[in-house]
Amino acid sequence: MPITRETLDKLARFDTPTLCNAIELFDVRPRDAGFMDGRIRADFPELPPMVGFAATAAFRSGAPPAGGEAYGSLSDQVETFAELPGPAVVVFQDLDDPPVGATFGEVMCSTYQAFGSTGLITSGGGRDLEQVLALGYPVFTGSTICAHAYCHILHLGLPVRVGSLTVRQGDLLHGDRNGVTSIPPEIAAEVADVAEDFVQAERIVLDYVQGSGKKTPQGLTDVRREFSAVVDELRKRIAQH
Repeated sequence: MPITRETLDKLARFDTPTLCNAIELFDVRPRDAGFMDGRIRADFPELPPMVGFAATAAFRSGAPPAGGEAYGSLSDQVETFAELPGPAVVVFQDLDDPPVGATFGEVMCSTYQAFGSTGLITSGGGRDLEQVLALGYPVFTGSTICAHAYCHILHLGLPVRVGSLTVRQGDLLHGDRNGVTSIPPEIAAEVADVAEDFVQAERIVLDYVQGSGKKTPQGLTDVRREFSAVVDELRKRIAQH
């Protein structure tokens, strides 16, 4: 079933950890899989969550382009956006280790945004951060580098590995100040619906520990048991669909 604009809008209302919690309820992948590790961080944690479909590419800047390699261009890259089921999240794997030059700057991010992209992720570095922030364009990087060196885009649309996560063209991604996760497309709509129920379940514990009343270990045990019961009911509801 295609992922609708309504589903994307619902997903964008939640932070990434909440969606990770919701995905766990469906038991479709191991709990230690499906998200990027701590090497990939939000450059602008104050921006709202990013959601979109991966437009993958490889990048290198440590040496001048050589003959015989498969090169992509910015024009070729944005052309692939139209093939995605929704807005693009540009995902670069920097093949230099360590990264040599910045993967992106103001011009590239402005171009991607003009063609409907909702964000960018790179295992390498970025620059022009003040200008990119002014665009309101979320970027997630492994570093910041002031120069672009011999920057060139290599293959487009093939699987890449960023922050220990293998990302394929068209994968559904969600990211915010907490990091980036993939969302299995077959459960995306249900994840968007159940996320609010999980938030409400968490309030059972949070209202107790954040409230003004007296706290006791037994009281904590009781509210945690109540929380677990509600989550178990969510799992049962999911299993019945």
